[in-house]
Amino acid sequence: MEQVVLVNETDEQIGVMEKIEAHEKALLHRAISVFIFNSKGEMLLQKRAAKKYHSAGLWTNACCSHPRPGEPENAAAKRRLQEELGFTTVLKKAFDFTYKASFENGLTEHEFDHVFTGVYEGLIFPDPDEVEDYCFKSMDEIENALALKKDHFTVWFHIAFPLVKEWCFTEQLTSK
Repeated sequence: MEQVVLVNETDEQIGVMEKIEAHEKALLHRAISVFIFNSKGEMLLQKRAAKKYHSAGLWTNACCSHPRPGEPENAAAKRRLQEELGFTTVLKKAFDFTYKASFENGLTEHEFDHVFTGVYEGLIFPDPDEVEDYCFKSMDEIENALALKKDHFTVWFHIAFPLVKEWCFTEQLTSK
């Protein structure tokens, strides 16, 4: 039985709970999201497997998940990247955000999301239980697709993508 870490609005742990129960009760819990880029600045997108418990068959960022109780967020991000896409790379903490979204199956994602970024050029070995397809797209291509095909993307990707785009722009300015 997979557990998630329940947190308050400042990401202080207040308990643990079975994952599905936390989603049924819409309780705020800790999460991670990983955004991977190639050397051209294109973002890796994955299409969630058809049997996922929500948002099945939708496009989203490289991977998302929940740290296990006692597991540091960066370790969870590396673990899930390996589990879902079959590779590892150096990850950098970018920022945090909180969101709440309800789904047709009665579950609600209410997450304090720790966002990580990385660069990767190698082979990808997706787990078919997690990932149906993947591709790299430019930020402009993604922005256009989000506007034209809203229902093809996960709800959290709609929230996170503009934040990641802003973070990337800020990173470029501060690294020059």
